[in-house]
Amino acid sequence: MVKLRLKRCGRKQRAVYRIVAIDVRSRREGKDLRKVGLYDPMKNQTYLNVPVILYFLEKGAQPTGTVRNLLKKAGVFK
Repeated sequence: MVKLRLKRCGRKQRAVYRIVAIDVRSRREGKDLRKVGLYDPMKNQTYLNVPVILYFLEKGAQPTGTVRNLLKKAGVFK
C-alpha cells in the first residue's frame, strides 16, 4: 500500500518537509517512490505537483492526516 506522507529535510531547528509517495512499510527517511511536493512550516509555503498527487490518489494512495489537511487547504479535494 502506498501513502502520501511527510519526509523531514532541512537542518536542525529549521525543518522543511517533502511530500512523498512512499510504501507504508518504509520508515520516515526511507526510499520514496516519488516526490510530489514541498511544505515549509516556517514560511507557511506549500508547493504541490497536483497532477502527480491526483494520479497516486486515483491509484489508491492514502494521505496521512497532515498531508490531507495540506491538500484540503490547497484545494486539491474539490
